[in-house]
Amino acid sequence: MKPFAVIVLAAGRSSRFQDKHYRKPFVPLDNRAVWLHSVERFLQRDDVGQVLVVVSKDDRQMFQEKFGANIAILGLQVVEGGDQRGDSVKNALCHVRPECEFVAVHDAARPCLVDEWIDRVFEAGRQSGAALLAVPVVATLKRASQRTVQETVPRAALWEAQTPQVFRRQLLLDAYAHGDAGRATDDAEMVEKLGHPVTLIQGSPLNIKITTREDLRLAEAVLKVLPKPKLLGFDHPFANDDMWR
Repeated sequence: MKPFAVIVLAAGRSSRFQDKHYRKPFVPLDNRAVWLHSVERFLQRDDVGQVLVVVSKDDRQMFQEKFGANIAILGLQVVEGGDQRGDSVKNALCHVRPECEFVAVHDAARPCLVDEWIDRVFEAGRQSGAALLAVPVVATLKRASQRTVQETVPRAALWEAQTPQVFRRQLLLDAYAHGDAGRATDDAEMVEKLGHPVTLIQGSPLNIKITTREDLRLAEAVLKVLPKPKLLGFDHPFANDDMWR
């Protein structure tokens, strides 16, 4: 039995991406859409039994028309998202197979993953029930009002949360049953509010989230230095086919 289900979130509005043709998960990156880079690291894993991709209601028809072949070949399940991020996760949880004891939630806009990082956070999730990738804050932080600095915020003990975030399935269900899904900025916050400890696993600054067009160019450079996935790397029969574009 494969104990992990993976929810890949591609339902955001991409308001800061500022591209009239694409939302950021669907923009081409190194010959295929950003979201495909994000899911492929999970598809080759022996411990992942289900991958769900969450898209907005407005994008559902386009997604099926453009990526229907990918969805079928890769065995993905498409779920319609909600108004907020938490609503999308909550919707997807309803479709997770009962035999999947753990759920990993990953942003479709984080295409630069490495198997080692996933291994570590999956194992931590198994052990503690809740874990996430994160990196220590290294920049100097300023709190400001109307673009005027009010104070410098101490960065000691501050971490920047990343995805994937991994949880025991029932714990995440309980968190969303008791919390306000519309207010949460990530899933760990929902679990924290239950009082359950969440384990931090150090990730990498290379695990970037694409938010702007500049981030897309950075992701292109990062992909060149990361090891290729085992299943869908350049040696995969479909890796350079037009269907991935």
